[in-house]
Amino acid sequence: MIEDMFPRQLHPYWPKLQEKTRQWLLEKRLMPADKVREYADGLCYTDLMAGYYTSAPDEVLQAIADYSAWFFIWDDRHDRDIVHRRPADWRRLRYRLHTALDAPRHHLHHPAPLVAGFADSVLRLYSFLPGTWNRRFARHFHAVIEAYDREFRNRITGHIPKVEEYLALRRHTFAHWIWTDLLEPSAGRELPDRVRKHPAYRRPALLSQEFAAWYNDLCSLPKEIAGDEVHNLGISLITHEALTLEEAVDEVRRRVEKCIRDFLDAERDALRFADELADGTVLGRELGAAVRACVGSMRNWFSAVYWFHHESGRYMVDNWDDRSTPPYVNNEAAGEK
Repeated sequence: MIEDMFPRQLHPYWPKLQEKTRQWLLEKRLMPADKVREYADGLCYTDLMAGYYTSAPDEVLQAIADYSAWFFIWDDRHDRDIVHRRPADWRRLRYRLHTALDAPRHHLHHPAPLVAGFADSVLRLYSFLPGTWNRRFARHFHAVIEAYDREFRNRITGHIPKVEEYLALRRHTFAHWIWTDLLEPSAGRELPDRVRKHPAYRRPALLSQEFAAWYNDLCSLPKEIAGDEVHNLGISLITHEALTLEEAVDEVRRRVEKCIRDFLDAERDALRFADELADGTVLGRELGAAVRACVGSMRNWFSAVYWFHHESGRYMVDNWDDRSTPPYVNNEAAGEK
């Protein structure tokens, strides 16, 4: 369905993007040189962003890609803190990220690489749009940090959320609203609330993110079962709905396919909405063009996520020496000794 309905796109800046993100990871000490050489390109983090925000200015895409690479490394650190039972380390990092989000300039030289790298990427993202957008982004990411804390506690205690509880938490741990917020600097303008909160815009935005989260669950299920995870739609279905593994996989796939069909309907409504906004005034034309660009990126998310999961070394657990330990996270940023 994806290959037929969502042709793959890639930002022309991608080769340079890949090179500069590798350099940034080294400069910020987020991965050691040997891990960058061996794994950075194969993890396809830049491919994912270059396939999503295809109309973004180069400097915007670079800031998003570096932030995205940081996000994956933070996710790995979170996982290792759980696996190695390091609640004090996690609480310390959680506090520092909250603080850096509100005052990134004051954390650019923080001794912890994850904090300094986060501050750098956030400060760059804050440079593109007004303070109202920055405050919204910060509010949304504060919620992401707290969702990661709930996930930490769930995994430490072995609590597997019920399906609806899991889906609500997943919207934050997958950072639905963060990736949606970043559509706006990619399109070159902040959208007013009356546009951003309109159902014709909000529905396709949510569907594109739900697809990505559930497709991620589908593809990462072997990795997460091997790692004793508790946060996966398939695991919730098996535990609380008494489904077999095969039945759970079928149910997640059914939800994914429904997201695709629903998005195609919602996309048409969103494009009509963009046409209505373009009312002949300068502001109307600008808003209509911005919404059209954002909806185009929402469409790109389907193919970007699809190819990422089939090409990234992040999901090739059968090639790992230890199926529960990703080879690319045994580094200082993940707190390993």
